[in-house]
Amino acid sequence: MLDFNERVVLVTGASRGIGRATAELFARCGARLALNYHRNAALADALKASLPGGPHMTIQADVADPEAVKQMVEAVVATMGRLDVLVNNAAIFEDSSPAEADYATWLDVWTRTLMTNLAGAANVAYWAARQMIAQGGGRIINVSSRGAYRGEADAPAYGASKAGLNSLTQSLAKALGKHRISVYGVAPGWVETDMAAEALTGPEAESIRSQSPFGRVARPEEVAYTIVFLASEQAEFLTGAIVDINGASYFR
Repeated sequence: MLDFNERVVLVTGASRGIGRATAELFARCGARLALNYHRNAALADALKASLPGGPHMTIQADVADPEAVKQMVEAVVATMGRLDVLVNNAAIFEDSSPAEADYATWLDVWTRTLMTNLAGAANVAYWAARQMIAQGGGRIINVSSRGAYRGEADAPAYGASKAGLNSLTQSLAKALGKHRISVYGVAPGWVETDMAAEALTGPEAESIRSQSPFGRVARPEEVAYTIVFLASEQAEFLTGAIVDINGASYFR
C-alpha cells in the first residue's frame, strides 16, 4: 500500500461519494485528512470519526465563495501545519437544456455551476499551490468527468465546467512543475454515488450500465484508488495527465 504517513490531504466535497471513498483510502494509507463539506456537517463528522489514524479535521466552506475558500485553506494549514495534497472533488450537476429551460433558469444554472465546478476549483488550487510552493512541493488532483469530452446534452454547463477543469489541470501542471507540484485530473464516467442514484435506479439504468462492456458503472473506491496513486511520489511524471475511469464506455 502507498505510504502517506503524516501527509496532510484536503478533500473538497468529502462527506459522500468519491470524496468519502478517497478520504477513507488516504486515511488507511496514513494520511491526515481535512474534510471539506458545504452543508452536511453530520455526515462529515461521522466520516471523521470513522477514519483511522489522525488527527483529522472537518471544515465547512462553499467552494463557490472565494473568501470562504481562502479561509478554508488557511485554516487547514493553521490546524494541520502543512498541506501536501489537494483533491478538488466538490461539484454540482444540474439539468438545464437550452431547448427546455427559460433564460433565467439557464443563466442561474450556468453561473452556479461555473462558480462551483471551475472557478471554485481554481480558487482552492490557487491557495493550496501558494502553500505548497512555500513548503517545497505537493500534489493537486482535480475530479473531472467523461462529460467534458462526450458532451452533456441536458447539462451543458456541467460538461463545459469539466472541460474547463481539464484545461486548468494542464495549465497548472505547466506552471507549477518547477515548484515540485504535480497536477492531475481524473475523468470518471457514471459512478455509484448519491448524485447518480436517481438515474441508476430509474428507467435508463440498464442502458447506462450497458455503456461499459463490464455491464456496470464505476464504484467510488475505484476512482479513489486512482486519485491516491496519482498523489504518490511514484506518479510525479504523470503530471498534466487526465485519467479516464469509465470502463471503456467512451474513448477519446
